[in-house]
Amino acid sequence: MRALAPHLNTLLFKRRPWNSQSRNFSSFNGKDEASLEQEAERKIGWLLKLFFAGTATFVAYQFFPYMGDNLMHQSVSLLHVKDPLFKRMGASRLARFAIDDQRRMKIVEIGGAQELLNMLGSAKDERTQKEALKALSALSKSDEAVKALHNAGAISVIKSTPDTFEDAEIGTYKLNILKRFQDLRYDI
Repeated sequence: MRALAPHLNTLLFKRRPWNSQSRNFSSFNGKDEASLEQEAERKIGWLLKLFFAGTATFVAYQFFPYMGDNLMHQSVSLLHVKDPLFKRMGASRLARFAIDDQRRMKIVEIGGAQELLNMLGSAKDERTQKEALKALSALSKSDEAVKALHNAGAISVIKSTPDTFEDAEIGTYKLNILKRFQDLRYDI
């Protein structure tokens, strides 16, 4: 019996030969698997990068036109709204756009200067007056824009804006604009 026990043990718990045979004839090993995974990650990584770049290009093409002239037009149209908050937002945007002479003249051409003067003349609160004067001050850095403001009657509207003790920036913007008119001899 003792002689049969080890023989029976090897027969019952021995690995199947068909599993080991397929593994022995395979040329696939761990290094191949790692290199295949790295190559697949690299290819899929490039594919994902290209997909992201294409999506970003599409989104930019759809939304960035609103950043140019369309946004200037929208900002000027905000000055038509009765709500002072929207008027301040439009004036603030126009002040940020007025960074060079070309953009300042574009704002003047689309009617932004006249609308800012209308906004300033009809403003009931100091914050609205301040934003209108800030935008007019940004526009007045261009000689051609100052000429257009003079033709629109800006001097009388600006002078009729009351000074306040609470917000000193209103007086500063008024003085800067009126000084610009004096420098260009439009104050007569």
